[in-house]
Amino acid sequence: MATLSLVLTVLSDDRPGLVESLAAVITAHNGNWLESRMAHLAGQFAGILRASVPEDQAEALMSALQGLASQGLRVVVKRSTTEAPPQDHQWLRLNVVGNDHPGIVRDLAHALKQYGINIDELYTECSSAPMSGMALFKATAQLRVPPQVVVVDLQEHLERLAHDLMVDVLLEEVSAVQEATMPSPSGRG
Repeated sequence: MATLSLVLTVLSDDRPGLVESLAAVITAHNGNWLESRMAHLAGQFAGILRASVPEDQAEALMSALQGLASQGLRVVVKRSTTEAPPQDHQWLRLNVVGNDHPGIVRDLAHALKQYGINIDELYTECSSAPMSGMALFKATAQLRVPPQVVVVDLQEHLERLAHDLMVDVLLEEVSAVQEATMPSPSGRG
C-alpha cells in the first residue's frame, strides 16, 4: 500500500500531554512519526513534524488532527512532495554571536539568498551576556550551498556584513555525519 508524507506545524499553549495527543492521533490512523523539531517558546508549544500515513488513511488523519483544536492545539497539515533536495550541494554551518538588535536575521538571510543558499535549519536565542548583562544574540544555521558558490567569496561577504551588524560570524564546512546532529546556538542540541 502506498504511503503519503505529511508535514505538520503545531501550536498551543504549553502543557503536558501535547506530544502524546499528536502521537496518539497519528498512530490511530496507522501513521508513523518520522522526524520533528519542537520547542517551548514564550509559554507556547511550537513544532514541526513529518509523518507517513497510508494513502487510504490520509484524509481521516488530517480531519482528526484538525479535531485537536478542541483541545487548544492548532495543527496545519501539508502533503509533502517526495522530491529529495539536490545532492550536488555542500553543507556549511554558520555561527553568529553579537549584541542583539533588530535586523540581524533579516540581513543575514538576505545575504544568503543572494548566493542562492538555502537555510535548512536555523536555531537562534537571546541571552544575557556574562559581563555586561546586555542581550546577546546567538544563531546557528545549517546551509545548503549550491556547487557554484565560491565559499571564500561568501565568507568575505559575510565578514563585511558582520562588521556592519557588529556581530561575529564563523562559517565552517559540515561533514555528512555532522549534518544530522546540528547543535543549538548554546550547544544544548
